[in-house]
Amino acid sequence: MALKGDWEALCASPVDTLFKWQNQRFLWLLMAAAAGGLVFIAHAFFQNYLYMPPCEHCVYIRFAMLVMAAGGLIAAINPKNIVLKLIGCLLAFYGAIAGILYSLTLNKIHYAVHNPAGDFFGVQGCSTEPRYPLDLPLAKWWPEWFKPTGDCGYDAPIVPANVTLNSLQQWFVDMYTASGGWYLIPSLKFMNMAQACFLAFGTTLAVLIAMVVVWSIKAARANL
Repeated sequence: MALKGDWEALCASPVDTLFKWQNQRFLWLLMAAAAGGLVFIAHAFFQNYLYMPPCEHCVYIRFAMLVMAAGGLIAAINPKNIVLKLIGCLLAFYGAIAGILYSLTLNKIHYAVHNPAGDFFGVQGCSTEPRYPLDLPLAKWWPEWFKPTGDCGYDAPIVPANVTLNSLQQWFVDMYTASGGWYLIPSLKFMNMAQACFLAFGTTLAVLIAMVVVWSIKAARANL
């Protein structure tokens, strides 16, 4: 019933409703939880459980996700505080835009790797020595999370020879190996990892833009 009421309020008064939502902690915590949760799944499930080593642009995408999560947590401290909300918005915008650019680059490399014509020139720019903004040594501080150990565009499982998989692990490994890498729907090779990340970052950016527009409209109305 609450969702129905929120939807009716949004349809009746979109500006006021969206402004009300952005002044609540829930929306910011949802963004932080979604971004942080995706990074956790990438590390715990795909990297450690299914032995999919992250590439250079994969760890950049993780960094961008965590920047968005940090922005959400800062804004959630007190969404009605303009300073905290502004800092949170700036971090979230930076993370979303940077993530989109990283995702586009990774998608280009993915296409080059899997292109039957063999356009290997598109694979250039993938390194095992990442460079983060402000020269942050994240790969040295947390190598398990931020040091690339895989090749860009090759996101299939690489199981060590001395590892014995359980039945569930084997099922997932066989599925992603058969599809030639990670896909949202492996059997159809629908939406690779870069495209899925682009969708996540793009959706977040669209929501952030809507929030800023609504914020600006309310500020303009207050000054009339």
